[in-house]
Amino acid sequence: MTDIARPRAGRPTAEQAQARQGELLDAALDMFLEQGFELTTMEAVAASVGMTKRTVYARYPDKAALFLASVQRAIERSITPLDGIDDSDLEAALIAIARLRVGNVMTPQGLRLQRIINTESYRFPAIFSMAYDQATKPVIDVLAALLRKHDAAGTIRLDRPDMAANVFMSMAVSGPVRIIVSGNALDPRDIEDRIVFAVRLFLDGARPR
Repeated sequence: MTDIARPRAGRPTAEQAQARQGELLDAALDMFLEQGFELTTMEAVAASVGMTKRTVYARYPDKAALFLASVQRAIERSITPLDGIDDSDLEAALIAIARLRVGNVMTPQGLRLQRIINTESYRFPAIFSMAYDQATKPVIDVLAALLRKHDAAGTIRLDRPDMAANVFMSMAVSGPVRIIVSGNALDPRDIEDRIVFAVRLFLDGARPR
């Protein structure tokens, strides 16, 4: 009977190592949010997850590298999946996209990301671009393609679909997000009302005349 290979005692599997890495980055982001970049130390982050300082430094040469890695993880977890949206009905598709994006920001990880960007982007301007390029721009690209499709079909008339997609995001998503990130609770019915109102106002301006 063939023996099944097992990892040596004390040596974590790849899955365990990945989970520990995520735990470290989540703890780091929490500490950066609670204490700010200046007051957070590599030693404190390591201790919070039961790692040695040496282990953390082996992965991240300094605190800035750890900070950027923790933000990158938060960005990856905030990406809005848009697969499966029916784009035949423009109004319904726009409402669905806005709902998904706002709902994503409202999750605990989404709120943490927005708050760390608000508090530390002056020190690390790159994190704003990182979040935009990976989490926001793909949504805008989907919106622009959707608007181009309906412009070609004659449902709407838009000279600049890419600009229109950016404006739509500002109207339907950025407004509720700013209120939520500032710590003011919005009733789900109020969020829905804001999204539907913004979508219909946007479409009123885009319809052929």
